[in-house]
Amino acid sequence: MEDVTPNDARAALDAVEHATVRVAAEVGLPQWYWWLLAAGWLVLGTLGDIGPQWLAVAATVAFGVGHSTIASRRLDGRRRTGRLQVSSAIAGRRTPAVVIGMLVALVVLTIAVGFALDADGARHPGIGAAVLVAVIVGLGGDAMLRMLRRRVGA
Repeated sequence: MEDVTPNDARAALDAVEHATVRVAAEVGLPQWYWWLLAAGWLVLGTLGDIGPQWLAVAATVAFGVGHSTIASRRLDGRRRTGRLQVSSAIAGRRTPAVVIGMLVALVVLTIAVGFALDADGARHPGIGAAVLVAVIVGLGGDAMLRMLRRRVGA
């Protein structure tokens, strides 16, 4: 340790900081989570339009229970892959709040699009709204989460 110069020490600390930032940028949810969420959105939209009311309500409750079970283990974003588990200090404590806020915004979007499609005379506005949000979630959920995490400093 006596041969370490201040410049060498600074370079080593900079390398650690750079690696920490790179790992923190990878915090998120696995891709299967987003596709599963999109599929659930489609099922709920379809049941809401063409299924009996009791089935739509039961499916919504079941979806909520299933999602909360999965999310309770994955929502912190620390286990995106099986190869790496990031510490909560690196992952940030705001990731669950960001995901929940994102889901609430997607529900509001679904309702708004459904009302707009219904006002326009669409035959199945719930399905149309669900398809739109499912595409957004399936293809862009991970990118949205990353962007929102950067914006809020999570």
